[in-house]
Amino acid sequence: MTYNIMTCGVGGQGLMLVSNILGQACAEQGLEIRTAEVHGLAQRSGSIYTHIRIGDKVYSPLIPYGEADVLLGMEAIEALRYIEFLKPDGNIILNNYLWYPVQSTFERVKNPEISYISIEKILEQLEKVSKNIHMIDALDLAHQAGNPLTSNVVLLGALTNIDGFPLKIEQLKEIIPRIVPEKAIDANLKALLLGFESK
Repeated sequence: MTYNIMTCGVGGQGLMLVSNILGQACAEQGLEIRTAEVHGLAQRSGSIYTHIRIGDKVYSPLIPYGEADVLLGMEAIEALRYIEFLKPDGNIILNNYLWYPVQSTFERVKNPEISYISIEKILEQLEKVSKNIHMIDALDLAHQAGNPLTSNVVLLGALTNIDGFPLKIEQLKEIIPRIVPEKAIDANLKALLLGFESK
């Protein structure tokens, strides 16, 4: 059986770190993991996503449409962009965060009556696919953890509390100190726990 996770956000939010932590944890537990990552072209603030597939026998890194068990959205509009990968009534872990695209900002400066989509409108659309939405103010929890750059690990912590997720939080705790810089270990471990407890 394969457990499929689709992560998405914008460049610079740390989705590659999430993939690295999961990859190392799976390797230590003897689980196969395949990932497909889009990075480099996105740069800062551009659309970015990863396919993560975990199981006993995983042959392809790409998640078919409608087969992701979890959609982990670091940015709300990106979660809506990739919702087609989520299976009906799958779990959505959503950061309560909107990154306004440069073009949208430019258009709104020229015409202040143009409004960007709201979190509420995004939720309305996401709920057409699944009601299992867990929205987190990851930036606030990251600040509580002591480092605003740990929003990604907050969401990773919430992921470990989803039914069926094949890894335990303790297994991720062992991996984080090996991957993040020494000065960021404590904040990342706290962010992981805060995310876990938010679910």
